[in-house]
Amino acid sequence: MRAMLSPLSPRFAWPLAALLALACGCATTRSASAPRTEVVQLEPMVITAGDKDEMALAGLNDEELLALGTSSFAAEDYAKAARCFSRLADAFPASKHHDEAQFNAGLSLERLGKFAEALDRFTPLADPAKGHGDSLDAAFRAAECHYHLEQYPQAIAILSVIAGREDVPAQDRLQAKVHQGICQLENSDLDAAEATLRDSLAWWTAKKDSERLDDYFPGQAQFFLGELYRIHYERMGLDPELGEDQLGKDLETKCEMLLSAQGHYLRAIRIGEGQWATAAGFRIGALYENLYDAMLNAKVPPGLDAEQQQVYREELRKKVRILVTKAMSIYERTLAAGERIGAENPFIAKTRESLDRLKQILLESSSPEPATPPAAKQPGSPKPAKPAS
Repeated sequence: MRAMLSPLSPRFAWPLAALLALACGCATTRSASAPRTEVVQLEPMVITAGDKDEMALAGLNDEELLALGTSSFAAEDYAKAARCFSRLADAFPASKHHDEAQFNAGLSLERLGKFAEALDRFTPLADPAKGHGDSLDAAFRAAECHYHLEQYPQAIAILSVIAGREDVPAQDRLQAKVHQGICQLENSDLDAAEATLRDSLAWWTAKKDSERLDDYFPGQAQFFLGELYRIHYERMGLDPELGEDQLGKDLETKCEMLLSAQGHYLRAIRIGEGQWATAAGFRIGALYENLYDAMLNAKVPPGLDAEQQQVYREELRKKVRILVTKAMSIYERTLAAGERIGAENPFIAKTRESLDRLKQILLESSSPEPATPPAAKQPGSPKPAKPAS
């Protein structure tokens, strides 16, 4: 938010009074000589609270709209802030506050999740190729809106232009590079995403000693490289019907993808940025939990009778129990790290839920009676966290 304003003014009150007076004049009794006219019955007008609000805003000048919009935004009344700023931008195109009102209207609409409307506000201000200050900020915000609207090619086009500029601050270039890679990942262009994210980390490594760069974006880049390999890992199925040799190869490949994802998540943790470190810790535990589920719920090899199938599952349970204990250990360390840094985000809540589930699995697997295999998870997994600007 930029600067914004002051009390109500009656500047636009007189037209309403004049209209009321005119309406009263039309309703007065005509002279006997006046030609007779038919009375036209109009439907009664219903004025809602929203209409009253709009009428009130119509009586404000640009300075007053800016002040009211600013205070509303500070009070987290983003709907009212959006109306104030939009009214200012639309009704006062020559105002010195026009551009900041346009930008702040976009910010308010973003907070309301109205990304298409926000994009309409940011786009006229955005200049990814030459802009600085507000016009560069608007370009970033426009890319963010495209991302949330799943318009990834448009977001990539904006971010790639900013990332290639030599005349913008290093922090802005780093942000553009990382977010470009994330949009490529969401657009299912995994090869391009990996190249862009790796390039952003190489660029950060080369610049971090000479430029003022914080840890947020490199932590985010490592996390999303982990996400990329998690996608590869989840796409690798385990099907015993393909034969023992093929099953062994597939399991080996799946584990390789798991270890690659884990490596990037661990690098995100080592960078030390709180949000992405705790998110990465959760993902590592989830990988081992997922592998446990995949192995335990894989199809039984063909040709086994009921008794042999039971023996097969019991032996498999013994072998994969180590995955449960490993995932639990990672979850516990993630929660401990989150407590140390005071982090409280969706990944922390998910970590607690997963840890409780694994404790129950471990309890069941330790009981004398064989436990029923846990229900297979729904295919797929949550989408990666949205990039934050």
